[in-house]
Amino acid sequence: MTASNTVFTVFSGIGFVLSVVPLWWHLESWNVGTCMYMIWTALACLVHFVNSIVWRGNVVNWAPVWCDINTRLQIAFLVAWPACALCIVRRLYYIASPTAVTTTRTQKRREMIVDLLITIGIPVLQIILQYVVSGHRFNIYEDFGCGPATWNTHLAYVLVWSWPLIISLVSASYGFFTIRAFMRRRKQFKDLITANANLTYSRYWRLIALASIDFCFTVPLAIWGIVQNTLWGKVNPWVSWADTHWGYSRVFQFPRILLELKPGVIYSLESTRWAAVFCAFVFFGFFGFADEAKKNYRLLASTVTKRLGYTT
Repeated sequence: MTASNTVFTVFSGIGFVLSVVPLWWHLESWNVGTCMYMIWTALACLVHFVNSIVWRGNVVNWAPVWCDINTRLQIAFLVAWPACALCIVRRLYYIASPTAVTTTRTQKRREMIVDLLITIGIPVLQIILQYVVSGHRFNIYEDFGCGPATWNTHLAYVLVWSWPLIISLVSASYGFFTIRAFMRRRKQFKDLITANANLTYSRYWRLIALASIDFCFTVPLAIWGIVQNTLWGKVNPWVSWADTHWGYSRVFQFPRILLELKPGVIYSLESTRWAAVFCAFVFFGFFGFADEAKKNYRLLASTVTKRLGYTT
């Protein structure tokens, strides 16, 4: 399994770079959904990249503070991608809708605040809710690094594991209404796109495709996670805060030999960390080779060569 961990380290490092590269020109358009999608993806790749190196072949508690931070981030990642997809498809719906197009500066600022509440507020809320059902400080898995410790209780399904599925279903609803609005206004669609200076016809449909892919993967993975959590062990009743957080400072360590006994656990850990790499490559595939990307690549190359005293 060392070889597979090395492969992941390489790809997660590449994924981090691919997530960061398109960010600077997307920031210029103030598209909160796509920018936060890249930021959360870059953070996820970075977190799992570091974990795969530090805990390669060991379960030593080298950096407890780092584990405290990155396990909270991992909880946020569960809903961050679906939340960003929701933000993206919601914005596309408002563009296609005849009654909800933002025009004034105040309206645009209000929409940006709402987008930030969706893409940052929901993940932060998820971190808070997960602490309610967190049985101990964190876990350490050999080769995988730190992981959150969510107590398998009925309340955990309500507060933690159901939210990616719920958010994705809301996104699907927005997607349905977006396509319906487009079909009704397809003759005026080019005018609608033109009215949005930072959006093109091609980018509009690439964003729709990105949100659709997120839905297609999040929903089955969320359902699979809920089913697996009910099958791996006993679902405990919620007793009290004190009962759940008794001995909270404990850190559970799982060497590879123990993980091998439960292939489902390894599959869950692998799918969780590879999801970040997948998101990075999918996003770059959609936006890293687009016309606006090539334009910015040429601009960057021109700037660098001019500083070096050459012309292009």
